[in-house]
Amino acid sequence: MELARIERLKTLLFAIALAGLSAGLALWLAGRAGAADLVWFAAVVPVLAALLVEILRSLARGEVGLDIVAALSMTAALAFGEELAASVVAVMYSGGTFLEGFAEGRARREMRDLLSRVPRSATRHRNGGLEDVPLDAIVPGDRLLIRQGDGVPVDGRVVSARAFLDTSALTGESLPQRLSAGEEAMSGATNAGEAFDLEALREARDSTYAGIVRLVEEAQRSRAPMSRLADRWSLGFLAVTVAIALAAWWFSGDPIRAVAVLVVATPCPLILAVPVALVAGLSRAAHYGVLVKGAGPLEAMARIRTIILDKTGTLTDGRPRIVSIDSHDGMGAQEILLLAAAADQASKHPVAQAIVAEARARGLTLPAPGDAAEIPGEGVIAHVGGRQVIVGGDGFVARRVGGAAGVHPELAAGSVMVAVGIDGRLAGHLVMSDPLREGTAGMIASLRRQGIARILLATGDREEVARRVTGDLGLDGIRAGLTPDEKVLLVLSERKHGPVMMVGDGVNDAPALAAADVGVAMGARGAAASAEAADVVLLVDRVDRIAPGIAIARRARAIALESVVAGIGLSVLGMVAAALGWLSPVQGALIQEAIDVAVILNALRALRITPEGGQEPG
Repeated sequence: MELARIERLKTLLFAIALAGLSAGLALWLAGRAGAADLVWFAAVVPVLAALLVEILRSLARGEVGLDIVAALSMTAALAFGEELAASVVAVMYSGGTFLEGFAEGRARREMRDLLSRVPRSATRHRNGGLEDVPLDAIVPGDRLLIRQGDGVPVDGRVVSARAFLDTSALTGESLPQRLSAGEEAMSGATNAGEAFDLEALREARDSTYAGIVRLVEEAQRSRAPMSRLADRWSLGFLAVTVAIALAAWWFSGDPIRAVAVLVVATPCPLILAVPVALVAGLSRAAHYGVLVKGAGPLEAMARIRTIILDKTGTLTDGRPRIVSIDSHDGMGAQEILLLAAAADQASKHPVAQAIVAEARARGLTLPAPGDAAEIPGEGVIAHVGGRQVIVGGDGFVARRVGGAAGVHPELAAGSVMVAVGIDGRLAGHLVMSDPLREGTAGMIASLRRQGIARILLATGDREEVARRVTGDLGLDGIRAGLTPDEKVLLVLSERKHGPVMMVGDGVNDAPALAAADVGVAMGARGAAASAEAADVVLLVDRVDRIAPGIAIARRARAIALESVVAGIGLSVLGMVAAALGWLSPVQGALIQEAIDVAVILNALRALRITPEGGQEPG
């Protein structure tokens, strides 16, 4: 609500300033100069009042910004009867703040759909029926129903015979975890199997998910504040401006010269050109599926030196895929896949769905299974085209084909093997793994070319899995088996090498995303907590968007700097001319307006940025 109020205030102030300038010019052209001065004065006062309040707040925080120059120029112009000049400065200043507020407000609005996935309620057994209750109403001992696809709302104990949970967002393990009755389930996991009952062990505020959220908040509070581009120029420019204005007044004895200097010096190249270039960069990044939550994060992206990448769901797809099909009785691989996928159509298990998707991707037409029966967590038995098909774990299939299914001798760490039995004998195995996303190697190479000095992997998964998956990428380090707080410590320790970007998708990544100079979340399928904690959200499910995002940020910042240097240089020349008495305050305002137009046109070049390769998002 506070952010919305500030956004509305910026819009209102800009509208007042622009309307006042326009109305005053109309009155002046009609020969009513006195009325025009009153209108200009009335339009400047609200903008100046809001500006003074913001300056006082900044000074209370120990910050000195360029707003002081704008306030001095408006105040001096009003004090010495130069209302038109003051009105022009008010329009320029309020226009710049409106542009920044507009960009940040748009980013916030585009985040609402992503954050709508956060669970707000749970289903509780009560008096022989079910009721939906808010999370804070759950108390230890409550029996909850966790439907397929639901998130586990609180830490609890499995009451049903078994449960299958997708914990990838919490631990980095890409394959579902099987729990038996009596075992504990963590909040934040997702039910990947049939519905089950859970006995609540803790209240929502004391559960795993809530603890991670608190860790996010602590990381955000401890994050070093980002230094804005305009702020880094403020003190020097303010000193030069005041010195020239006082010198002009002292040596000439004419205060109007000082007013003219202040009006020409109004730092509109910084107030306007910087947000225009960065807003254009935000727009261009969004075109490539990279949502940046404001100009500050975009600036920070341009300075990144170290990138830390999560594995599951970030470098990898987070969903198992078939990497090989092994036949044990001479049956063709395509036939094994066809029969297994046809039977697995009766299951919603993630592994079964991956097998069905692979078969369809290979162009196979899957017949409907008959007499299908699924044993949750074990496998599926069905008839396909008159043949009995059994798909599941080794033990499940072995017990039904009359022999030991055996263990695949070349099964790599982190892979899973699905046995397929047909007509009472073991037909083969489907070997599944969670491979790297397409384009990952190219992305790493592109980041190296952009000057990223260090690229690390940080995962909650096992080290042997992490090394097998990423062994050919040439990373600078692999940190495996990390908890959420250990990921935060890694981010903080890497700051000694320069600004750090963290890229992740799971709940366990959210604290590290909040602690990093720039946190990047996989928003298409990632956890809402990570999207909320991040500064940047990838709206398409492609990690290779990171490289274009950084390239756009760097180019947009370079264009902003070009505009600032050119604009400030021209402003200094204008100040010197005003100090010598060659420009009146109104003439100074008009010249400053011409400078603004020039630097804004230059800043708008950021709309045409094409990152390396120039490939449009798919």
